[in-house]
Amino acid sequence: MRSFAILAAIFGIALLTGLTVYYGFDEVMAAIASSRWATALVVAARAAALVGAGIGWWALVPGREWGPSAFVLLRFVREGLNTFFPLAVVGGDVIGARLLAQFGIATKLAVASVLVDVFIQVVCLIVFVLAGVGIVASLVGNRTVTSTAIGLLAIAVPAVTGFFLTLNFGAFEPVVRWLTAFGEKRQWRVFDHVVDLGARLQQIWRNYRGLSESFLIHIVTIFFGAIEVWIALKFMNYPVGIMEAVAIESLGQGSRSAAFILPGGMGVQDGVLIAVCALFGVPAEVALAMALIKRVPDLVLGAPALLGWQALEGRRRVLIAND
Repeated sequence: MRSFAILAAIFGIALLTGLTVYYGFDEVMAAIASSRWATALVVAARAAALVGAGIGWWALVPGREWGPSAFVLLRFVREGLNTFFPLAVVGGDVIGARLLAQFGIATKLAVASVLVDVFIQVVCLIVFVLAGVGIVASLVGNRTVTSTAIGLLAIAVPAVTGFFLTLNFGAFEPVVRWLTAFGEKRQWRVFDHVVDLGARLQQIWRNYRGLSESFLIHIVTIFFGAIEVWIALKFMNYPVGIMEAVAIESLGQGSRSAAFILPGGMGVQDGVLIAVCALFGVPAEVALAMALIKRVPDLVLGAPALLGWQALEGRRRVLIAND
């Protein structure tokens, strides 16, 4: 698995490098240089979106006896792990649940909240991609892009439906057993008693206010992500409207999720962004420059998140040693 992850990363880097060479390294760098403060603003926008996603996760927890700060912090950790290690045996979401237990939240509730949070995010992504497809179809009517996106949705919607049924009708028990076995093997005692997860899941599903608030926060957050496209292109003197920015970002995010085996969908997302931007008259080198600018937050926010993860792991070891 590790070797496959390395090969996937090499392939993604090679694909992105090939795109840069093909469209002209000098031209792409010149477009990035012309963006001035766009990169800093894009990083700030991504940070704001992750804060919102963390609050959306926190909204799911019944009672809300804890503040949102731990959820926000761990949302950054989840994002960093999922970006840099997409094929890790234990993804950032599972590790986020494990670390959440350090802040006094019951393990079963932490795991259940992550599962429902991931489900809501996927549903919001589908809504976002549908909006993008609708915008492309109405503004430019490109059949190739819309047909590809609809094909991806035809796969995603049944998968999400299956995920929902799994969470609600007990088919998650094998996952629970796997988590327990995995935790015992690595002496992660936080997973020793991950049983009866269904009760915690139902507790969250019955929290209708929390579910509604979480969905609203996540849907606003994911649409807010289009501001990154709008900022980058505006600063490079190729402004697009909000509708066009939503279309570009939504299809870019959809391709990134589809190419999950590559770190950050590297190469694939960038190629899709070039194709969609072309529909709105944005030159390929400018579109690629925008795609590269959008990758800066992955590094600027992801690297500290990984350091934070290691710090929390060290804290966990200290707590275990003092037990």
